[in-house]
Amino acid sequence: MSVTPTSFARQGAALARLEIVRPVIADERRRRIPLRFNPTDYKLSKSNTFAEIPIPGLETPPLQYVRGGTETLTVQALVDTSDTLENVRVRYVDALRGLLRPDSREHAPPIVRFVWDEAVFTGVVEKLDVNYQLFKPDGVPLRALLDLTLKEFRTAAAQAAETPRSSPTVEKSYVVRRGDTLSGISAAVYRRPDAWRELARANGIGDPRDLRPGRVLTVPRLP
Repeated sequence: MSVTPTSFARQGAALARLEIVRPVIADERRRRIPLRFNPTDYKLSKSNTFAEIPIPGLETPPLQYVRGGTETLTVQALVDTSDTLENVRVRYVDALRGLLRPDSREHAPPIVRFVWDEAVFTGVVEKLDVNYQLFKPDGVPLRALLDLTLKEFRTAAAQAAETPRSSPTVEKSYVVRRGDTLSGISAAVYRRPDAWRELARANGIGDPRDLRPGRVLTVPRLP
């Protein structure tokens, strides 16, 4: 027996949905936005940005980590009302399109969570493509294929609390920027301004004021 979207729905309620995290909505029915059917898959993508440090004579320039990229989630979902003949745009699509509009309280689109039995991803809706595929004779859409892209949302404060900015027991490198001082670099990499002598010793620096922008410093492990 062939499986259609309608017959599949009768086998049990789908778990996949979006939930509005912010602004806070007490009414669970308004907070939850169903997708009607579980997707067959979803994709998570994340990248980093690195800068190439130009050093004359080297075939391959060293890489300096600049920043992390925003993670994205893409998912394709099917919504269908061929069993009830409701307008699928009104029943499902409009609520998802509403997530692209700024909320009057937040002055920004809502923050949402993609949930499939458990919380999978938290972010904002970056893009929604809607492909209507089935219609009543009068043109009312009954089925739509949705391509949904969410962009990760994490506050700067939360990231600063989670991610250590220095590791005094791991050797690494640092590219000098205009205005840098050894004590300032030491504070950034060790959280100890007084450890600048370790930097000077490891890099053969006799005059701590002689720091040229672009110079790659070795940041040694602290004893």
